[in-house]
Amino acid sequence: MPLSTRDRSAPTADAAIGVIGVGAMGMAMALNLRARSHAVCARDLRPQAEAEARATGLTVCDSPQALAAQCAIVFVVVVDAPQIDAVLFGADGVVHARDGARTVALCSTIAPPDTQRFAARLAEHGIALIDAPISGGPARARAGAISMMLAAPAATLAPWQALLAELAAKRFVVGAAVGDAAKAKLVNNLLAGINLVAGAEALALSAKLGLDPRATYELIRASSGASWIFEDRMARALDEDYTPARAAAHILTKDLGLATALAASVAHATPLGDAALARLRDTVARGWGELDDAAVIRTYQA
Repeated sequence: MPLSTRDRSAPTADAAIGVIGVGAMGMAMALNLRARSHAVCARDLRPQAEAEARATGLTVCDSPQALAAQCAIVFVVVVDAPQIDAVLFGADGVVHARDGARTVALCSTIAPPDTQRFAARLAEHGIALIDAPISGGPARARAGAISMMLAAPAATLAPWQALLAELAAKRFVVGAAVGDAAKAKLVNNLLAGINLVAGAEALALSAKLGLDPRATYELIRASSGASWIFEDRMARALDEDYTPARAAAHILTKDLGLATALAASVAHATPLGDAALARLRDTVARGWGELDDAAVIRTYQA
């Protein structure tokens, strides 16, 4: 049953937390919140993901509208802008919940103009938007240790500070203007994609030179060539572990496409980003898009 509280702009002791999009990151976030004694409602566009959510004991709602009716805030962790459009404004979208959630946090990586467009449309329904893209991977999300970039008016953020702290150990308020966090996330992902492809290129080269790739990996992670994404992804590549449940190659490809397009919109050249994007697109074209993005190293080994 929907909660009776009329003011959903601030959390209450019995208010549920909604998570729409229980893939790798969304599921980890939902389980983290439940472990912290929050009531959590879940919804996904994929029946398999909802079945997995039920199996973990999460409350799965029949629609985004039904979820929003029971929750004080809704975290949206779907793949892209069209999916966000559907879950927010579709026939059974969040905006149609009577007396439902008055705050939506967008955690997906999307183009800043889309974030701004969604904020304007939600405002027409009296719903505030927190621009809140995330980074760090499912393991950190499960532990509440991800990074979260935030952009929203101070009054919108204030009631949710404690909850956001439970989700993200590192929170960066980049401004009050919705869309600024989306910009910051794309800048981050541009560099992440470049570092990943560069790391794959270097590690693949070590093997062709007759070096022990594992020894080279240990050398690099302790030296000037190190980066977080190199250490994380190339460890998987060494084990040929491309399990798709963590960071699918097509997702980072999408993110780099958004980042380079954003740069082009302000006439900023991204030759390294363009090269990394081309390599990731090649990864997807070879049929490896659903694999972990560490699979980009295969394009050098093929």
